[in-house]
Amino acid sequence: MHLIKLIFRNALRHKLRTGLTVVGLVVAILSFGLLQTVVDAWYAGAEGAAPNRLITRNAVSLIVPLPLHYREKIRSVDGVKAVAAANWFAGVYQDPKNFFPQFAVGPTYFSIYPEYRIPEAQFRAFVRDRTGAIVGRKLAETHGFRVGDAVPLKGTIYPGTWTFVVRGIYDGADAKTDTSQFFFHWDYLNETARARMPTLANKIGIFVVQIADADRAAEISEEIDTLFKNSPAETLTETEKAFQIGFVKQTEALLIAVRIVSFLVIFIILAVMANTMAMTARERRGEYATLKALGFGGGFLASLIFGESLLIAAIGAVIGVVFTFPVADWFASQMGTLFPVFEVSRGTVVLQAACALAVGATAALFPARRAVRVRIVDGLRAIG
Repeated sequence: MHLIKLIFRNALRHKLRTGLTVVGLVVAILSFGLLQTVVDAWYAGAEGAAPNRLITRNAVSLIVPLPLHYREKIRSVDGVKAVAAANWFAGVYQDPKNFFPQFAVGPTYFSIYPEYRIPEAQFRAFVRDRTGAIVGRKLAETHGFRVGDAVPLKGTIYPGTWTFVVRGIYDGADAKTDTSQFFFHWDYLNETARARMPTLANKIGIFVVQIADADRAAEISEEIDTLFKNSPAETLTETEKAFQIGFVKQTEALLIAVRIVSFLVIFIILAVMANTMAMTARERRGEYATLKALGFGGGFLASLIFGESLLIAAIGAVIGVVFTFPVADWFASQMGTLFPVFEVSRGTVVLQAACALAVGATAALFPARRAVRVRIVDGLRAIG
């Protein structure tokens, strides 16, 4: 008990120095948590992928479409439960900076994605309206979309202005579900394309394949690709997670840089913390010698220094972690739909706490070593 009291009193002896150190720790821990959350957000699509979903695309490139008639052949493969078509639309809403994912999807798409929770009445209205659209909750909140609103999109791949009517707003099954997407009828897209641009009709960007047994994913993927081997449009089938990771790898260098910066922030605050503890130990050299003369051992002195350093680090960590959540929410709101899922994970919080404690322990290591080795005569001479 006396040791704990001494640790608290020592930490508060230089209030300004301690306060500035805590502020530095808070900023470092907060920055570290935010940067780690950015990296996690980049991988959110892969982490939210279902093991029983496959993606079939053109083996040459994702931008090269597949023929519509592939759908029935894929559906005939043993182990396949359902197949849905999806085309990337790439329309512009008001301004190019208002980017959000837009897909023309087939009728079975939403049954393959049960994590998209759509009210039954709204879904029926969507099915009845050939120009109807389903939008995610986050997208609706970002742009103020409401059920019944007309949303004009200027086509890039498919020229012209396309006007859709919001018939439903879907929520996610959990916080990791992407609710920033915009869906409309593939049949409407195809009918219009057939009339305006026949070369784009009856073409599919990707097929989403639901399988009965996730353990057979590799086997079924190979069977699907074998069906179209040596055809004019060969396919590449992979799990949804592998498909999503393929996008992440395109920016892997950037993600590595973000991770490096996050740990660099921790290294910088370690240097600041180490300097604080070194100054503290140097100022108290005479006190440590006096304690030794009174019979207190090196272990007691080391406990004082480590305790003070860990206490300061813990205070900074707690405040930093607490502030990470509101700052992350604010950051996500400013980013709009750039990060569909932006959530501070439990793993990030644990990592923040671990880094703070590591900084506290490391910063106290050399000052404690010097205090333990100080000679009584030398320490008392410093007092005089």
